[in-house]
Formats: sequence, structure tokens, C-alpha cells
Amino acid sequence: MVITINGSINPVTAEFITESITAADKDPDIEVLVIEMDTPGGLDTSMRQIIKGIQSAKKPVVVYVAPSGSRAASAGAFITVAAHVAAMAPGTNIGSASPVNMGGGGMDKTMKKKVTNDAAAYIKSLAEAHGRNGELAEKFVRKSSNIPETEAKKENIIDFIADDLPSLLKAIDGKKVKTSAGEKTLKTAGLAIKKQEMNWRQEVFNALANPNIAYILMMLGFYGLFFELSNPGSIVPGVIGAISLILAFYSLQTLPINYAGALLIALAVILFLLEIKAPSYGVLTIGGIVSFTIGSMMLVDSPEEYLNISFSVIAPTAILTAAFFLFLVGSALNIQGKKTMTGKEGMIGAVGIAESLISGGKAGKIFVVGELWNAVTEKDNIKKGESVEVTGQNGLILKVRPKDKGAS
Repeated sequence: MVITINGSINPVTAEFITESITAADKDPDIEVLVIEMDTPGGLDTSMRQIIKGIQSAKKPVVVYVAPSGSRAASAGAFITVAAHVAAMAPGTNIGSASPVNMGGGGMDKTMKKKVTNDAAAYIKSLAEAHGRNGELAEKFVRKSSNIPETEAKKENIIDFIADDLPSLLKAIDGKKVKTSAGEKTLKTAGLAIKKQEMNWRQEVFNALANPNIAYILMMLGFYGLFFELSNPGSIVPGVIGAISLILAFYSLQTLPINYAGALLIALAVILFLLEIKAPSYGVLTIGGIVSFTIGSMMLVDSPEEYLNISFSVIAPTAILTAAFFLFLVGSALNIQGKKTMTGKEGMIGAVGIAESLISGGKAGKIFVVGELWNAVTEKDNIKKGESVEVTGQNGLILKVRPKDKGAS
């Protein structure tokens, strides 16, 4: 049985590997389980769950760092040295297993020392339990050492270098390993390969562990709630936003979140809402955009590249957000600058035709905006048929002046 791990070590990965180990143990046709792995690392709790599964396995478990260009870094290094058989493809590397804090802040010196000592002792005991170089494995933790497959083979960190799966199965044929069920001699040459894949649920939740996916879901959640709060009763944006936020929180549990970054993003949403409710002519929007952009860049705080949100995701999101809210502000200002088209104010400046004589002491009638109105003028005499301009309104009587004259 062959399973493939390509990405971080997280709760879904741990569930998939341990379930595969159990399935291999129960299947009489399975001789060995091969974990083909390329990982930058992941959660300590998930890693330990996987290692416990390997240690309790009745069938031999082979960890194969492949294909070429792959790595077994951090948690991946622990899992590799814990395997009954450890192998790597040409052009791969292993190591860089120093622990990092996942709680959104740095560890003090005492805590850092405790965690490092614990991890160093753990990887050393795992390596020595399988007859591997415990001293070098310990350096993966204490010095963040990283070595290629050739050195790993030479220094007895791994057992084999193999170009591909058939080569690996041929190489490990006849090797004796000790499992929880006792010592076994591998008989793998020429065996058929059975691929085991994640089920659809595991595929979905494994994808959610990606920090970029978590960020996008969080943005969808905030936007959904923003549109719901700015347009109460819309329902659909609120439902989508709430679901997206819950999924984002699930994803963020595996990431070192900087709470200052999260608060800045929340502040940005509040500023955007205030701009809608109490227009500030762009001041609140600009503040929201600045808060949103800085918060996005601060949101995940980790020295590990694979745990950080890609700037190629942050930049388009910030630009689209800025463009959207600047468009809203611009539209609001444009509407405010336009002449009122309805009501009392909408009559001011309207042009009509005098239907009778209008003099300073006598009211007349004008035809304006499709209707007949009573009209007066302060001092001008306006003849029938002349163009007039409305300058004011007093109840149902319009104040007018000749169209070709300035303000009276």
C-alpha cells in the first residue's frame, strides 16, 4: 500500500496516515505500507500521533522522501527517522527540525530551552531505536541542520536511496525490521502497488490547512458580514460570511496567528462600516485600507515560509478592497455633488415658458417640468412666451426670473 503526503503535517494528515496503517494491518494482502512524503513540517501533536501509529503498526512502515526535489523538514524529519525503513530519492533533503512557537508570539528563553531539549531527546530516541545516528538526528533539532540524501545515507540517518517505488521495493527486499507484532523479513521485490487516497472529507479539510485558503475564507467571512450589516435582511451574504468565518477559524488553528494583525483586519471592517453609515469623505476608508493591508501582512507570524500567507494573495485582496471602497466613496461624493432632481430643491434652476404676463406686482402662470405653476417675479416684467428660470419656491408659488438675466 502506498500513500502520498504532499504538504504540512496537520490533524487531517495524521488521521489519514493512522487510518492507512490500520487498514494495512487488517489487509492480509498488504506486505508493507509506504508513505511517500514531501513536507515542510507541521504540528507537533499531529507528528506525535503519526509516530505513535508507526510504532504500534503490525506491518512494516516505510517512509520514502520522494520525488526528487522533495524534503522531510521539521516534523517530516521526525517521522522519517521513526519509520521501520527510511529511504530518500536522489535530490532530496532532510532536517531543519528546530521547534517554533505556534501561539502567535515568541517563546522566552526558558520555554525555548525546555521545548528544544524535549524535541532533541525525542528524535534521538527514535533514531537510536531503529539503529540510526542519534547524534546527527539531534543536530536537526538543536542546530537546524539539513543534509542531502547522500549524506543522510552515509551518516546512517536513512537506510536506502531509491530512484522510484519499484527500485525501493527491490532494495528493501529481504531487510529485517522489528514491528509491534515482532520481527519481520520484507518480501517486496516485484509486488504490485496499491495506491490509497484521502477520502473527499479529508481532501477538503486538508486543503483548509493551507494558510492562503484560511486567509481567503476569513476575507469572505468579513465581506459577507459587512454586506449583511450594511444591508440588513440580505441574509445570503450573512450566511456565506458566517460559514466562511467558521471554516477560517478551523484553518487558523494550525497557524501561528498574530492577534494584532487579526484586530487590525477587524478594525478595518468597522471603519468600512462607519464610512457607509457616516460618510467621512474618504478618511475612514483610507484608514480602513491601511489597517486592512498592515493587518493582513501581520496576521501570520512565523519564521517558516510554508506557514505564512503569500504576498501574491494579500496584494490582490488589498487592491480589490481598496478599489471597491474607494469606488463607493467616489460614488457617494458624486451623488452628493449632483443637483437634486426631485422635491422642492429639484425645481431650483428649472427652465420653463411663461404662459401669461408676469410682473412685479402680478402673478402669472408658467409651464415647467411638464406642469403649470403659479409664478411671481420680484421686479422684472415677463411677457407671455418668454423663457424663465426658477429661482425659488414659496409653497405652490414659484419665484422666477427671465432666463437671459443673472440672479435677481
